[in-house]
Amino acid sequence: MTAIATAVYAQRRARLAALLGPKGVAIIPTAPEQQRNRDSDFLYRPDSYFYYLTGFSEPQAWLVITGDGKSTLFCQPKDMEREIWDGFRLGPVAAPAQMSVDAAYSVAELDAQLPALLDGRDVVWYPFATHKALETRIDGWLGSLRARVRYGALCPEQQRDLCGVLDEMRLFKDAHEQATMRRAAQISADAHVRAMQTSARMLRAGQPVREYHLDAELLHEFRRHGSQCPAYGSIVAGGANACVLHYRADAGEIRSGELVLIDAGCELDGYASDITRTFPANGKFSAPQRALYELVLASQEAAIAATRAGARFTEPHEATVKVLAQGMLDLGLLDANKVGTLQDVIEKRAYFPFYMHRTGHWLGMDVHDCGSYIEPSEVGSFSERKDPLSGETIKDRPARILQSGMVLTIEPGIYVRPAQGVPEQFHNIGIRIEDDAIVTDAGCELISRGVPVAVDEIEALMRG
Repeated sequence: MTAIATAVYAQRRARLAALLGPKGVAIIPTAPEQQRNRDSDFLYRPDSYFYYLTGFSEPQAWLVITGDGKSTLFCQPKDMEREIWDGFRLGPVAAPAQMSVDAAYSVAELDAQLPALLDGRDVVWYPFATHKALETRIDGWLGSLRARVRYGALCPEQQRDLCGVLDEMRLFKDAHEQATMRRAAQISADAHVRAMQTSARMLRAGQPVREYHLDAELLHEFRRHGSQCPAYGSIVAGGANACVLHYRADAGEIRSGELVLIDAGCELDGYASDITRTFPANGKFSAPQRALYELVLASQEAAIAATRAGARFTEPHEATVKVLAQGMLDLGLLDANKVGTLQDVIEKRAYFPFYMHRTGHWLGMDVHDCGSYIEPSEVGSFSERKDPLSGETIKDRPARILQSGMVLTIEPGIYVRPAQGVPEQFHNIGIRIEDDAIVTDAGCELISRGVPVAVDEIEALMRG
């Protein structure tokens, strides 16, 4: 870990300590290892909250922060025999200097040390409902402390959820995080370019193309540039498969004349990217494909224009829906004689059969990153309405006001399944265009445009 990175994590811990109160204490475990089968584990990834505060990627570790600014790390002890099998361990002796923490112990000492670290504190903070049996372990430490009250021990009387505090911190990306996310987005954009060109090249050569061929190109590019893993299960969907929102890369055939939808992004140093592109498998859009694609692109451009500091989180979605709904009327996907005007389509959600998801989400260490979508200063305000499709009563609270440093996706789409009254030339076409955006005072910075979105640029790229 570099000195710059160490300082970044120390600053975050100091900020958190100031929010705990002078006698508060926070307990943050990392993620457990997950068994894949008999004697093999899944690729390990640390807990996002823990990694955000430490940059420490070893399993079996805990962090304790007290309101006076002290940090204590519990980690695996040095064990040369186990390191032969499992790899290097930092160990508690080297951790204070390497991690810029005040103290470090073997994780085997956790139960012995925690009661003392809790003694004299008034509030114990930990992430609620995120780690199995964490509450039980904390109850055990508090029980040990209560057993010593006759000897002057003071036990915390309050327990508070640490998620809300950390979520607010993580919602705003600092310069270190933004730089990492830009790099992740560029790697992912290069991977999308590689997949596009591979599809066209193989089809031109008369070779059979499967979804897993393109998935392999994505993975190759991710790892070639230092990404540790995909940020999520890549979606590589050919033809009608693109109308399945959470379709996974499988063995489906990629056919000339059909579209391919790829929703894929790498994870780099704990941060996700999330890009979707839709392109013609052979490099040339048909007229119906082009008409729907340009509609989705126009809706994304409207959403991008609405993404700026001071706007509400919902404004890009509203801008998208307005453009898509009008386009559905213009192209005959919706019959104005049945659904009414543009305003009717929006109010009744008549567009929903073709566009059923939101236009974006927070992005960061998690693909669907933490952070409230409700404006904290207005959380007590709400209005009620009845959903026109489900009949469910929904409470609408004021949406989050966007601020510089927030990062979100902008991802409109359209999905046309065969149905009565739907023009046949649009059947089985699924299109989504997704970019990653950093909110700025002037608007937003699109960090994923290393792969083109314009029709002519996509066709030119795939001819290359």
